[in-house]
Amino acid sequence: MQLYNKLSAKERAVMLEEAGTERLTLSFYQYAHIGNPQLFRDHLFLTWNALEVLGRIYVAHEGINAQLSVPAPRFEEFKAHLDEVIFLKDIRLNIAIEQDLKSFLKLKVKVRDKIVADGLNDDTFDVTQKGQHLNAAGFNDMLADPNTICVDMRNHYESEIGHFKGAVTPDVDTFRDSLPIIEEDLEAQKEEKNLLMYCTGGIRCEKASAYFKHKGFKNVYQLEGGIIEYTRQVKDQDLENKFVGKNFVFDERRGERITDDVVAHCHQCGTSCDSHVNCANEACHLLFIQCESCKEQMQNCCSDACKEIIQLSFEEQKNLRKGTHNSNKIFKKGRSEVLKFKNQK
Repeated sequence: MQLYNKLSAKERAVMLEEAGTERLTLSFYQYAHIGNPQLFRDHLFLTWNALEVLGRIYVAHEGINAQLSVPAPRFEEFKAHLDEVIFLKDIRLNIAIEQDLKSFLKLKVKVRDKIVADGLNDDTFDVTQKGQHLNAAGFNDMLADPNTICVDMRNHYESEIGHFKGAVTPDVDTFRDSLPIIEEDLEAQKEEKNLLMYCTGGIRCEKASAYFKHKGFKNVYQLEGGIIEYTRQVKDQDLENKFVGKNFVFDERRGERITDDVVAHCHQCGTSCDSHVNCANEACHLLFIQCESCKEQMQNCCSDACKEIIQLSFEEQKNLRKGTHNSNKIFKKGRSEVLKFKNQK
């Protein structure tokens, strides 16, 4: 019985190309009380692997967070399976704005302590006690209210390429960093102001809304379905689009174009640009914004040092990486000292 992915990303990419089948990229989440996350995880893998689902799925006692792609001809089978799970029946699926055959190249279903790492150790905090959901029209109305403070619950590298007009965009690396900062900054206004939050698909601001209610904030609201669902509703209902730029996504695409506005700059030369790349040096893999000119000049690297390393043979590069552990700490997401323009700002 196969319970784990056995193909490399490169092998899977070739298979997808040869198959030529249209795929749908989508995401969903649900906070729920799951008694045995490992058993649930194995069930999902066995079922979804058979349906040729690819993606990154986290399961925990507090629920599920899924970002994946499914062959379009098998979507109804996939949806039918979701409906067989009590807490996933009729779940809202956020269909990606821009589709890509290779948005995901492996099926990874992992058990985690939490589906969204929050750094909290509070047994009295119930994540299911969430704030009030708003659709796109309601969000626009609330955003226009002068008594509203709108907060982007995403990280700095996400809001840098796109955000809602007038939103507070905390300069944070992780979701857990944002919670105490926002709580402290808005402490004096927590009983009178409307706290309006948004994120990519809704999962982070849903947890944040429950947390801030727990902390005594009286008027807590969140954008239901996040930026992804907002964009769909704006288009379908011909509403004013108050989001500018790109929506950062956590797959091979790295971003979905929402408007033609380019609100970011190349981290190396400062030209107008909002395309995220990863440094071609596998030992670095830094996520940063790079324009086409710098991409050509730097050979997809973040620095001259990395450019020199990629000229070495595979074995030489492998030897250089020996003894190093690629933890999340090396993936500094746009904060490296080698990014000249980024560090001038």
